[in-house]
Amino acid sequence: MPRYYFNTRIGNELILDPEGETLRNPDQAWEVARTTIRQILKSEGSQPSLLQASLEVTDEEGEIVLEFPFSEAILDIHQAPPTTH
Repeated sequence: MPRYYFNTRIGNELILDPEGETLRNPDQAWEVARTTIRQILKSEGSQPSLLQASLEVTDEEGEIVLEFPFSEAILDIHQAPPTTH
C-alpha cells in the first residue's frame, strides 16, 4: 500500500509531515486530509491564518496527490444535513 504525507501550507511556510501514513488509495488520503483539517480547526481554530492554510498530500516520490484547503473542510461541515434527533 502506498504512503501519503500530509504537509501543511500556511502562506509561504510548508510544515512537512516526516512520517506519513500508509493508505489504500488517494480517496482514503482525501478522507484522512478532511478529518485532519477538522481536528486542527477544532483545537487551533482561533488562529485566523488557518483559514488560508491547506494540506498538500504527497506520495512517496514527493508528487502532490491533492491539495485540500482548510476553508473547504469548513464549508463541508456547514453543508451537512441537519440531524433528526
